[in-house]
Amino acid sequence: MNGSLASVIELVEGIQFGLGAGQFENTELVVCPSSIFLMEVSSMLGDTGVLLGAQNVCDQAEGAFTGEVSATMLKACGCRYALVGHSERRALYLESDQQVADRFAMAVKSGLIPILCVGESLKEREEGLTESVVARQLDAIIDSQGIVAIAGSVIAYEPVWAIGTGEVATPDQAQAVHRFIRNKLAALDSVAADKVQILYGGSMNPKNAKDLLSQPDIDGGLIGGAALKASDFLAIAQSV
Repeated sequence: MNGSLASVIELVEGIQFGLGAGQFENTELVVCPSSIFLMEVSSMLGDTGVLLGAQNVCDQAEGAFTGEVSATMLKACGCRYALVGHSERRALYLESDQQVADRFAMAVKSGLIPILCVGESLKEREEGLTESVVARQLDAIIDSQGIVAIAGSVIAYEPVWAIGTGEVATPDQAQAVHRFIRNKLAALDSVAADKVQILYGGSMNPKNAKDLLSQPDIDGGLIGGAALKASDFLAIAQSV
């Protein structure tokens, strides 16, 4: 929940300007503005090749759910992606694993690609619970939607302790969890495990992006604060 309309326009214009050199032809770029700015950003993106995503999606198709935004509404705005289960939604708004699974299901049913966020808190990491927490969050989706639905989505590993704190998982720490995720999926379906993109989402920035992205199971980044400057966002994309 950052920025004004003017700053969002400035940010998108900066990204558009940076695309001119053509060095991102083999990289998929997605921007996820606040829902109130989706239409504006959609019209600006046009045929640039940059795709649009939402920061959340309602688990209901329509009805008396004041304040929510449906998958159909998001698609009408031009969205192709929707974040589900972002750590801030889980922590601040108490979205349960089941609610996240329901949002995921609605996104898939409506033709959106979910970007499923998973990750552990600092306390959970210190207690050695990283893998069990991530496994539980993944199982909520697998049990509800099956491994095939996972294969058609994107997974973002967010170590909660590294979001907005300036702390960053080391490349080895991040790779270990990404490998755990891929191995867990491979135990059910090796094709799905190979197909799914797993992003790192814990304070990736232009300085650390190359080292993180060089890891074999890190396929990209879910960028937070660094995405508020077009030059930083594009520098990370260049590292991809």
